[in-house]
Amino acid sequence: MKLKIEKPFWQVLGVGVLAGMRSASAPAITSHILSHHHSKILERSPLNFMQSNVVANGLKLMALAEFVGDKLPSTPDRIKPVVIAARCISGALAGAGILKASGGNAIVGALIGGTAAFASTFGSFFLRKTTVKSSGVIHPIIGVIEDALIISAGLELAKLA
Repeated sequence: MKLKIEKPFWQVLGVGVLAGMRSASAPAITSHILSHHHSKILERSPLNFMQSNVVANGLKLMALAEFVGDKLPSTPDRIKPVVIAARCISGALAGAGILKASGGNAIVGALIGGTAAFASTFGSFFLRKTTVKSSGVIHPIIGVIEDALIISAGLELAKLA
């Protein structure tokens, strides 16, 4: 199936935001899209691996594991420097893949995706903390709601391709 991403900027921005919420979600969604909509442009790129069904399935499993791991008390806050770095890298990888596949510049996609992930990391962290504090609902329940938002947003982003 030929790749036709109609709104690449919004997809790049969207996966960047999702990377800030759950780092594994953005590459999983991007790889799912690219494995179902093969791009000849990516064949000549280091990002070609994102089009593999095996990679897409592995990334989906990693995203599911992250959904579980997020609820554990031993999980570090998403605003720890190493965790922020992972989220920014995740958003950058996803953004580069989508923009490059649509004929755009991978570096621009990486910058947009990484920046969106950085902003979303802090936004989602403080939103979650405030929601827990004001509602009295425990972190894992709010985390499950966040997971549902990520999954539904990811499905919508995949429909744009």
